[in-house]
Amino acid sequence: MLNFNLSDEQVSVQKMVRDFVDKEINPNIREWDEKGHFEPSILKRLAELGLMGVCVPEEYGGSGMDYNTLAIVCEELERGDTAFRTAVSVHTGLNSLTILQWGNEQQKQKYLIPQAKGEKVGAFGLTEPNAGSDVASLNTTAVLDGDHYILNGQKTWISLCDFADHFLVFAYTDKAKKHHGISAFIIERTMPGFSSRAIKGKLGIRAGNTGELFFDNVRVPKENLLGKEGEGFKIAMSALDNGRFTVAAGACGQIKACIEESVKYCHERKTFGKEIGKHQLVQQMLAKMEAGYQMSRLLVFKAGCLKNDGKRNTRETSLAKWQACDFANEASNDAVQIHGAYGFSNEYPVERFLRNSKAPVIYEGTREIHTVMQAEYLLDYRADKALSNPLPSWPFENHKESVKS
Repeated sequence: MLNFNLSDEQVSVQKMVRDFVDKEINPNIREWDEKGHFEPSILKRLAELGLMGVCVPEEYGGSGMDYNTLAIVCEELERGDTAFRTAVSVHTGLNSLTILQWGNEQQKQKYLIPQAKGEKVGAFGLTEPNAGSDVASLNTTAVLDGDHYILNGQKTWISLCDFADHFLVFAYTDKAKKHHGISAFIIERTMPGFSSRAIKGKLGIRAGNTGELFFDNVRVPKENLLGKEGEGFKIAMSALDNGRFTVAAGACGQIKACIEESVKYCHERKTFGKEIGKHQLVQQMLAKMEAGYQMSRLLVFKAGCLKNDGKRNTRETSLAKWQACDFANEASNDAVQIHGAYGFSNEYPVERFLRNSKAPVIYEGTREIHTVMQAEYLLDYRADKALSNPLPSWPFENHKESVKS
């Protein structure tokens, strides 16, 4: 039977993150957003709470919780601000879970354990100036030279570009093979020839660190190849399943924040002799927010349940990401409308919600890409094959036993 109730452990995590957001993010986020300041101490605090590796097995330094608990963490963080959910999405969803899924034991010991503990921060480098949705158009190359690959190229719109210690980077090892010639590498910030630069003037997520990575003859040890040569594309796509899952979960948190702020304002503000919440068209906007929140959350938890069962969830995660991000964009737009002229000012947080809501309908698969994906599934133009390295099912003890046998 389907169970829509959170476990006691999930309720405890939800309360912990909510309290953390209310005490340490919400009182400061307006200033950080205005200054375009990313506050790295938040990552340290998240590590202290065991949230940088919330769904990484305990044997690799994580908290060993299920994938829907990761969704709960992301929802509550984005209720504060998208910047900090993004940090967890990139560090945990795109990087750490990918190393858990595709890395060998040496790589897990060297990179995954310190990341899960929050001692090191991970990031993800796929997008380039001329390669977004069209991954095959990337220009970064990795040429084998003895015991090293020589990496040259550039990545852009990379979250945590100036703060991450480790980067999962994708490059061509054989461009003639197109998708099948892309490989994945674990890059360390300290490797000579690596540099990063933040992007300024963003519309939203101003409290987040986003920018460019540059590789100038970076010598990468052969043992830093993740998976096999030519597996980079499918590694990237499986990583995006995890990233999109966290983005969708975060969008639920933004919808929730829009609801909370709008309901509060509806009781405070009066027009024509009554609270604005008494006006039916305002009620309509609130009702749309609630419907979007409930539907999005169900889609996210469905994808999370598939992850817990060790089943491929590309189709379900795509739908959750598309719909939740669209609903969040609509909810933030309506929240500004409900606040009227005050919604146009940062005196209230809803204008920040609206600015922040635009990026998620673009990154990790645009709204249009996910629309096409869903249609192709229906038309039988697209079908997902089982991955050679599936994400471990939960509880992780079951996975350990299956590996031993």
